[in-house]
Amino acid sequence: MLPIDPEEIDPEDFGEETATLEMEHREAVEHVRETCEEVGFGVPVEFSPSELLNEKVDADRSPYYVLGACNPRMADRALDSSLKIGGLFPCNMVVWQLEPGLQKVYHVSIMRIARLLGMAPDDQDWQMIVDETGEMVDEFFRKL
Repeated sequence: MLPIDPEEIDPEDFGEETATLEMEHREAVEHVRETCEEVGFGVPVEFSPSELLNEKVDADRSPYYVLGACNPRMADRALDSSLKIGGLFPCNMVVWQLEPGLQKVYHVSIMRIARLLGMAPDDQDWQMIVDETGEMVDEFFRKL
């Protein structure tokens, strides 16, 4: 049994954000990558779980792609406050195909999740990190 009821947690508490893009999957992945870079996130890690699973276990999955976004300045500040945050790095932007020509973009805030799980301090310094990364994510979804 989980110690909390996930249905009782407001998605805003863990920074859930979504958008739907009317474009092909590869185009959407490139658009997400470019938008990440425009708002200050680099993308040092990216991979396609669907390609891997389709190849390794013949999963027949629709296109699904993960872009590991990172702002080094924010990551450095986060690590100064909590070395445990590295267990959640990087901040992921996920793109999956709903149907050909229609893609979902999904993100949750690792900074908010770390605080909820007690992996990061619940103090003013951490709140500033949550606020600043939240502003970057908000800008990302506005530009997307």
